[in-house]
Amino acid sequence: MAHLLIIEDDDLLRDGLTDLLKQTGHTVCNSADGLAAQTLLNEQVIDAVLLDLGLPKLDGMSLLRWIRQRFESLPVMILTARDGVNDRVEGLLEGADDYLTKPFNNAELSARVQALLRRARLPAFNTETRAITTPDATQCLQIDSQLPRAWIFGQVHDLTQREWELLTLLHQRLNQVVSREDVAAVWQHESAEPTASNALEVYIHRLRRKLLGSGLNIRNVRGLGYMLEPL
Repeated sequence: MAHLLIIEDDDLLRDGLTDLLKQTGHTVCNSADGLAAQTLLNEQVIDAVLLDLGLPKLDGMSLLRWIRQRFESLPVMILTARDGVNDRVEGLLEGADDYLTKPFNNAELSARVQALLRRARLPAFNTETRAITTPDATQCLQIDSQLPRAWIFGQVHDLTQREWELLTLLHQRLNQVVSREDVAAVWQHESAEPTASNALEVYIHRLRRKLLGSGLNIRNVRGLGYMLEPL
């Protein structure tokens, strides 16, 4: 059971989602606008967020950016009528872990929420870590084996669930090519939604920025995939 926050300005849909998720055993709080949601996130421990984009007072995308600045590993699922590719890419770039367009099937939503929480390893947390070290022993990347986070030079970096899954896969195959099919197999294992064709580039770009200074780089191997290797 998890504590979920639904941020949706449509009263009927918000109440319906609240009832649906309570029936599956979760505790649920909700908000009709972005500013009220900020207050709830600051005052309560939230396990996952279901976020509409068309919100009053503070729009959903701005709220997502705010969440990522303060709660970087908090799972966020976008629920929106915006179904364009550019909208989906923007949502992923800003840190969403899943993106479901309206109207949606209630059974699919429930399954996606369960998958989101399962990927976040809720409620059981384990702090076991494993490390890979570059040829220069002073430069080190550590990846938590259970939680979506990593350490660079001892500084913790929270990751989104998909960033963590991708970095872990690249780490497991250090100096080996990881294909798009390899990544899709990992991501789709926990999601009913096919991986968007440009989603991988989004996550690679974000991981490269976070790996700056680690002594490691993700290289694009043309026509084959990506490789994590020492600089």
